[in-house]
Amino acid sequence: MTQTVPFLDLAAVHLDLRDDLDVAWKEVLAHGRFIGGPEVASFEAEFAAHCEVAHCVGVGNGTDALELILAGLGIGPGDEVIVPANTFVATVEAVCAAGARPRFVDVRPDTLLVDPAAVEAAITPRTAAVVAVHLYGQMADVDALSRLASRHGIALVEDAAQAHGARYLGRRPGGWGAAAGFSFYPGKNLGALGDGGAVVSDDPALVGRIRRLADHGRSPDDRYVHEVSGRNSRLDTIQAAALRVKLAHLDRMNAARVALVERYRQNLPSWCVPVARDPAAEPVYHLAVVQVPDRPTVTSALDANGIGWGLHYPVPCHRQPPFARYADGPLPVVEEAAERILSLPLSPGMAPEQVDLVCEVLHDVPI
Repeated sequence: MTQTVPFLDLAAVHLDLRDDLDVAWKEVLAHGRFIGGPEVASFEAEFAAHCEVAHCVGVGNGTDALELILAGLGIGPGDEVIVPANTFVATVEAVCAAGARPRFVDVRPDTLLVDPAAVEAAITPRTAAVVAVHLYGQMADVDALSRLASRHGIALVEDAAQAHGARYLGRRPGGWGAAAGFSFYPGKNLGALGDGGAVVSDDPALVGRIRRLADHGRSPDDRYVHEVSGRNSRLDTIQAAALRVKLAHLDRMNAARVALVERYRQNLPSWCVPVARDPAAEPVYHLAVVQVPDRPTVTSALDANGIGWGLHYPVPCHRQPPFARYADGPLPVVEEAAERILSLPLSPGMAPEQVDLVCEVLHDVPI
């Protein structure tokens, strides 16, 4: 069945930017520097400025960004890293890839973001870091988490894969803790034309270590000397070129997302409850997430009317087979929410009338 309201319409996003993307592509073809071309350094500078931090290094993807932050901080075997169980598995994969043990904690019932009180209760002598996951386009309470991290002498790492352009107390990700990792997966608010990621930070020494690790451990002074055993995780030139085009439109597209989610809030039936907005936060709504009492009935009605939907995330990380051994016990808020969450259609070019149609269908669901 042809969808009347697609979950995410990337084709429409790129059609709007097609002329600028064509120019960027032709410029990269002309100079032929497909790895390490000038667009990479330009994007790094522009994205750092957008995040209002001093430094940015482009990497292969968002998972690499988190893993490289942990490695750059010297976190590894014997260390514990606190993570919310309500996140994409990449957050936990990065911790495990670094050799550390993830320690899962619960989230706040209104925002479904990591609960600072749960974080503090989970700290042990082995805790090296806490990951603040900025989920669904809203930043976690980094004010409380940064003070907590400082008090306990642990690192604060921000997983900003879904929060390009978001703010908390007026500040964007990257300046609250050691560093923030971003994903540029195509469906993100700032998405590449393939995979890509970045680390942003105000710490030049940390960024230098990450840049070296991401480029085979290569010395910044002699490209033929490899000072440490690193890896290959680079943002390639064509992705940087495309991201430069899209970054110029990010704030406008985020504003469109905010307006659409506000329209949802005004028109949804009372039983369809949107994730709450923290008063200190300025979300950019990567996803329009609601909680519903009977998800199978609701999704069947959406399917019948050609309306796209998603689930973020129906199986919490502490219940995923590779990570269940790290679970210390039940996490009631995450577990209950996993049965109720539903992501509604949201694209920056979505028409307000499409939001109205989704809401009309939901009002007709026999709940």
